Amino acid sequence: MSCVSYSSLNRAQLTFEYLHTNSTTHEFLFGALAELVDNARDADATRIDIYTERREDLRGGFMLCFLDDGTGMDSNEAASVIQFGKSAKRSPESTQIGQYGNGLKSGSMRIGKDFILFTKKNTTMTCLLLSRTFHEEEGIDEVIVPLPTWNARSREPVTDNMEKFAIETELIYKYSPFKSEQQVMEQFNKIRGEKGTLVVIFNLKLMDNGEPELDVTSDLQDIQMAETPPEGTKPERRSFRAYAAVLYIDPRMRIFINGHKVQTKRLSCCLYKPRMYKYTSNRFKTRAEQEVKKAEHMARIAEEKAREAESKARALELRLGGDLTRESRVTLRQVQNSAITMRREADVKKRIKDAKQRALKEPKELNFIFGVNIEQRELDGMFIYNCSRLIKMYEKVGPQLEGGMACGGVVGVVDVPYLVLEPTHNKQDFADAKEYRHLLKAMGEHLAQYWKDVAIAQKGIIKFWDEFGYLSANWNQPPSSELRYKRRRAMEIPTTIQCDVCLKWRTLPFQLSSVEKNYPDTWVCSMNPDPEQDRCEAAEQKQKVPLGTLKKDLKSQEEKQKQLTEKIRQQQEKLEALQKTTPIRSQADLKKLPLEVTTRPAGESQTRLQRPRSPPLPDVIKNAPSRPPPPATPLPRSVSQLKKSSSACSTVSSPKLASILSKEEASTSRTHHHTVTAGKSNSTSKTLAKTATATKPSTAVLQNPKSPREIPSSKTAKAPTVKKSATVKCPQASTTRKRTLYTTEEVSEGEGEYKKEKTKRGKFVAVKEEKDSSEVVVELTDSAGEEELAELKKAQKDKGLHVEVRVNKEWFTGRVTAVEMGKHAVRWKVKFDYVPTDTTPRDRWVEKGSEDVRLMKPPSPEYQTPDTQQEEGVVVAEPSTSDCVRIEPDTTGPSSNQETVDLLVQILRNCLRYFLPPNFPVSKKELSSMSSEGLLAFPLKEYFKQYEVGLQNLCNSYQTRADARAKACEESLRNSERKLKETEEKLQKLRTNIVALLQKVQEDIDINTDDELDAYIEDLITKGD
Repeated sequence: MSCVSYSSLNRAQLTFEYLHTNSTTHEFLFGALAELVDNARDADATRIDIYTERREDLRGGFMLCFLDDGTGMDSNEAASVIQFGKSAKRSPESTQIGQYGNGLKSGSMRIGKDFILFTKKNTTMTCLLLSRTFHEEEGIDEVIVPLPTWNARSREPVTDNMEKFAIETELIYKYSPFKSEQQVMEQFNKIRGEKGTLVVIFNLKLMDNGEPELDVTSDLQDIQMAETPPEGTKPERRSFRAYAAVLYIDPRMRIFINGHKVQTKRLSCCLYKPRMYKYTSNRFKTRAEQEVKKAEHMARIAEEKAREAESKARALELRLGGDLTRESRVTLRQVQNSAITMRREADVKKRIKDAKQRALKEPKELNFIFGVNIEQRELDGMFIYNCSRLIKMYEKVGPQLEGGMACGGVVGVVDVPYLVLEPTHNKQDFADAKEYRHLLKAMGEHLAQYWKDVAIAQKGIIKFWDEFGYLSANWNQPPSSELRYKRRRAMEIPTTIQCDVCLKWRTLPFQLSSVEKNYPDTWVCSMNPDPEQDRCEAAEQKQKVPLGTLKKDLKSQEEKQKQLTEKIRQQQEKLEALQKTTPIRSQADLKKLPLEVTTRPAGESQTRLQRPRSPPLPDVIKNAPSRPPPPATPLPRSVSQLKKSSSACSTVSSPKLASILSKEEASTSRTHHHTVTAGKSNSTSKTLAKTATATKPSTAVLQNPKSPREIPSSKTAKAPTVKKSATVKCPQASTTRKRTLYTTEEVSEGEGEYKKEKTKRGKFVAVKEEKDSSEVVVELTDSAGEEELAELKKAQKDKGLHVEVRVNKEWFTGRVTAVEMGKHAVRWKVKFDYVPTDTTPRDRWVEKGSEDVRLMKPPSPEYQTPDTQQEEGVVVAEPSTSDCVRIEPDTTGPSSNQETVDLLVQILRNCLRYFLPPNFPVSKKELSSMSSEGLLAFPLKEYFKQYEVGLQNLCNSYQTRADARAKACEESLRNSERKLKETEEKLQKLRTNIVALLQKVQEDIDINTDDELDAYIEDLITKGD
């Protein structure tokens, strides 16, 4: 069916309202400005000037101008600008930013209602006006664009229709800011040279208050977002100068705003300890699949054409038969040649399709670069570029999403090609959200690996930031402006600057005078203090970024089995603990308890009053001796028998006591209260009810000491005389239960009463009441229990220790938060500072002294985090679990001060001998026999001075060797790069000659890319064989 038959059908039309609709895709206003900068970069511009001109007669009060020195456009290329969606830049291998043919229209219409374009190329000058004002005032629905052209030398019109030219210029003079031909020519004169483009946007869009969206008056060297406070706003979202500085991953174009150069950045050169990670994945297929479908379509069409041409050739050959006339042979030859050409083109298209199908299956490789932003640590996150253009910035991934200090201050950079991810039309997001989320997840995993590799957490995060001047606890506070901190930051990040002539990037050597130095806009290579890089002819040095590797946790079968066994053991211990407790379900269960039990009223259990202050201790307790005198009256017989048979009686099991104490101390640390002083008891008696009455006692009891005492029921303490082990639960845990049980005792003023009960195991516990201390003392009279209590008390001191635990062959730092006494060993519960949450739990129980745990040197108090200091302070304030246990004096230390002095003198001698400089006047032998008085007169200053000189000489020798090796490697690299470049040039020249030769042999051949040429040559060789 011919195209003529479609002439009667309806056609889609584009109304001028679409100009506004199309512009609304730019939610971020600076993204609209960046569209015009992108066009200049794609036109190979080396400079773009962005400036404003005051025009009070226009809406907004000024015009916004973009002037570049790119390739410019002739009249035909300028005409394609007004075709929505048409782009000559669109190809899979393209490195240009523009792909959609929409940026100029959508970006300029987002900034203002009208724009006018002036462009020069070769000998022509073209002007283009796209104005919504013109369409509104004239009442025109379709989009009309005046497009006059002049000769660049004679300034005469270039047109075949002077009437059309006159109408176009008249519309420009009427609806643009330039009212005459002279003013229009002045705009062309601003384009220096024979090529370039100037875009002027006017009648700017306003906010609700009537002011323009862009603020050009607050800072004359910048274009800022109006009514955007600096507090809580990233600089790139408020200042276009800051946004333009990071707009491209490898800037090769100078950007000037109101005549002042933007100091563009290569982000990877602005980071502390940068490290690169190579990432490959088969997930990114959407764009590649689109290219495969397109190649399959082209191959199918070429195959159909080839078959049709071959069919025509065979039909003509049969029709001619034995006709051997010259004209018949020429006609047949032409048809056969056409069929051969079509077949070759079809084969080339088929090979291209096959190559793209193979490429679809190949994994895509990306380079992640991570580094620490020590200049502004609050500006962290991922910067994601597409074909060198910034798409997303400050994206938080991995550990950064948790909001802690882990990975804080780290910046990541990645450049994603079009074949991996395709951006949206406004270049502020990616089209495939699923694949983009996969990219962020991968970056999060590599970020966690980078955090391990730089080992900041192991050295101390607070200490690391203190070193660079971040002395405030507020994360968003800037670093200290003291000179020593400025120098420290400048030493770690060398200055990288771009030459204004050759546009090459140069890394300047560190100098103290260069700290906070402002370099001129016209900086050139000759200003470089490095003699090897002080000329534009010198090759640009590549940034040396060390390569990192993502270490995935591959658990062996043995480790998996070990982890499973550990989980089973923990669950069994929980089950045993539940089985050892007897729940109270009825009134009959209450009568079985050894003490009277009452239930708290419902209203009181629901309303939790604030804890009042504890009453002052009586003088009797304050002045009591450390060991109370023996009782005047003999104890009842049963109690005496109990003490006599204490060695034969069993006591509360050690694991249960461990759980009691761990829960008591955890409860005390959470409430941050000190406990009431414990009562006195004979020998090494343990006050089990002390913590229960001191941490959160009943309000009535504390206000009236003579009121009935209430002791909460605990899960872990055995109550006497109960056949099934009844429990006494601490108040912290009992508040969540529907029914709270209390045991009460009547307190009499004149006497204390002993209550004796016998358990099913024959174990006796004496419960004693004392009026003065207002507490119940449970006396454990088993000597074995006393030893276990002492061991438990010693083990509880381990809480708060900084340790390292090996998990999946990796060492993680953490702190001991709980201690438990097992049957054979002491177990620590370690809470990690940071671990990958998807593979490792936040905390873990480990055995003390095992191979999987080791002690760390505790950080100094000045570098501890506030929460760590607070927790450690709480540990100090916890009630001692051994208030009633007599502590024996330490007899292992020196018995006198003289022994201590002698030991210190010997240690000092050993230290001085170990670090003795080679040529020091005092020999090791003399040092070994030197007395303490001689050591006092020892010349330590000279000693350390000589030691430092020797150490510095050794470091310098290492540095000299390293520099020599580095220079040799760089020279070898330069030679290799030079040879590679020469080889590539020869290959390219050979390919050009082959194409020229093929075109001479066969004029209608169409080869545009190297892939097509390679496929064509391979096809020729295959057919030749």
